[in-house]
Amino acid sequence: MPLFFRKRKPSEEARKRLEYQMCLAKEAGADDILDISKCELSEIPFGAFATCKVLQKKVLIVHTNHLTSLLPKSCSLLSLATIKVLDLHDNQLTALPDDLGQLTALQVLNVERNQLMQLPRSIGNLTQLQTLNVKDNKLKELPDTLGELRSLRTLNISGNEIQRLPQMLAHIRTLEMLSLDASAMVYPPREVCGAGTAAILQFLCKESGLEYYPPSQYLLPVLEQDGTENSRDSPDGPTDRFSREELEWQNRFSDYEKRKEQKMLEKLEFERRLELGQREHAQLLQQSSSQKDEILQTVKEEQSRLEQGLSEHQRHLDAERQRLQEQLKQTEQNISSRIQKLLQDNRRQKKSSEILKSLENERIRMEQLMSITQEETENLRRRDVASAMQQMLTESCKNRLIQMAYESQRQNLVQQACSSMAEMDERFQQILSWQQMDQNKAISQILQESAMQKAAFEALQVKKDLMHRQIRGQEMISEQRWALSSLLQQLLKEKQQREEELREILTELEAKSETRQENYWLIQYQRLLNQKPLSLKLQEEGMERQLVALLEELSAEHYLPIFAHHRLSLDLLSQMSPGDLAKVGVSEAGLQHEILRRVQELLDAARIQPELKPPMGEVTPTAPQEPPESVRPSAPPAELEVQASECVVCLEREAQMIFLNCGHVCCCQQCCQPLRTCPLCRQDIAQRLRIYHSS
Repeated sequence: MPLFFRKRKPSEEARKRLEYQMCLAKEAGADDILDISKCELSEIPFGAFATCKVLQKKVLIVHTNHLTSLLPKSCSLLSLATIKVLDLHDNQLTALPDDLGQLTALQVLNVERNQLMQLPRSIGNLTQLQTLNVKDNKLKELPDTLGELRSLRTLNISGNEIQRLPQMLAHIRTLEMLSLDASAMVYPPREVCGAGTAAILQFLCKESGLEYYPPSQYLLPVLEQDGTENSRDSPDGPTDRFSREELEWQNRFSDYEKRKEQKMLEKLEFERRLELGQREHAQLLQQSSSQKDEILQTVKEEQSRLEQGLSEHQRHLDAERQRLQEQLKQTEQNISSRIQKLLQDNRRQKKSSEILKSLENERIRMEQLMSITQEETENLRRRDVASAMQQMLTESCKNRLIQMAYESQRQNLVQQACSSMAEMDERFQQILSWQQMDQNKAISQILQESAMQKAAFEALQVKKDLMHRQIRGQEMISEQRWALSSLLQQLLKEKQQREEELREILTELEAKSETRQENYWLIQYQRLLNQKPLSLKLQEEGMERQLVALLEELSAEHYLPIFAHHRLSLDLLSQMSPGDLAKVGVSEAGLQHEILRRVQELLDAARIQPELKPPMGEVTPTAPQEPPESVRPSAPPAELEVQASECVVCLEREAQMIFLNCGHVCCCQQCCQPLRTCPLCRQDIAQRLRIYHSS
């Protein structure tokens, strides 16, 4: 009979914590985190999957529990499609689901301190995974599909039984930190593993025939990306327009509050339906368990009845065997008594021979006494001998016949015993076959009923999923409508502003056409677009040339304003750490280490060869000694230094056309004719204006 183990029930405190965390996750202002750690769970509840699916949670924390499986029955990993951080450390997991690759949005996976024996091959489908921690498990090897994790930055495999790394790890170009037990490694060798992550990757690239590049040359996606961009401030409008916009915003806010209340009501109704469905599911499970108990009880009774009949038959067979043994014993006793009789007859025969001898002696004596003739004596003796011999022959024949009868009777008894044993074996086999047929019938009935229950549960689950998908689709459609309406209003407002600005620009151009300054405003506009703030220019000019060349060599020119603003020099950078550079604004970890390493090399080379050190005269103060002259836009200078920009299409001729309404100058006259949208901002081109430079 199968053994049924009772699951460990969580304590009252753990149950209250779970209920509190689930209620906290369902609140209207809740964040994207679902934390059900330290709740003494043996499996993740169904409500957690439903909450993650409906509320689009991004972080799921389930550490410090008693989980043996990530995915319980009747649940799908697609419910966690929006999860980016999954924390499962300090559990009892022995394996991860084979379809783990369906979590395409996952960026952090922590399964530290579990009982994992292997990783699924579908882990290679997690293209956005950046951190993988499998420390302190029972892994013996890593799958080759691990090399398909193009965004992986941190990998921790220490505390396992891994001795070889797959060569496919060489294809992970973004790996910055690899933690392993170097003393237990066979491939790569221990010396290479002890030298660090870069040495390991260089060795694997060399074995695979690839060229090694440092991770700092690859841009990695961050965990959270804001979908909004900073827009430029627009000039303030008139007072009446401001009041009108304020009224519109108030109306939108009131509409938003109404929609929010309606969503809350829909959410409560959905939770009520979900709770009702869970109750129905619990009732179905209870009914199925009761039916299973009844079937098991009937099977148990049938088995006990069969065992009782079998024991009775066994007792009958034992009694029959004992009776046969007694019969055999009795026949053997009869045979032994007959043998005793034969022996007695033999002794009697010996006695008769002695009597004959005595008679012979008596006869001789009588002959001597009676003077019988010799001839008569011989005749008498012959007759006595013949009679004695005939008696002996008859006795021997009788003995032989008795022995043959005993042998035949014994052979018949043995044959009867063998046939009775064969019949008993056939009956026993027939009873066993009947018992096996009854068991198979009961098992098939149980399997059929479980399949029917499974089909009913799947139909209920499909119904629930359809309801969830419909509610979610309505929410997404309403949100998209709201976003599109707000975006359309914003675009209309920007279009009106740009039309007013362009009208002013055209009137100003027409007013200045008589004084031969047609292109003044366009040149000023282009100069303002291409010109940096004067303070930032002065700060950048005050930077050391070697530092500027270093940033350009590392393709980090966009950090020049940050270095100029903080007045960083080579000596100051030699005293800084990667954390200090991160605080300044340099976010790439590989670039931080590379900048500090190159700065240290430059300073070491300057100490060895003092002539390589930049002269102190090149470093100019960041603040100017005299204030710059104010720009007077009323009239252009005598000679305009126009910075020519090349065409972004052909990359050969000078940009000569300005696109309206966006105002970009990026194409020549020949390339702008077939264009319908701006190559830079992708906005529709309403009008094209030619730029003419004055001699």
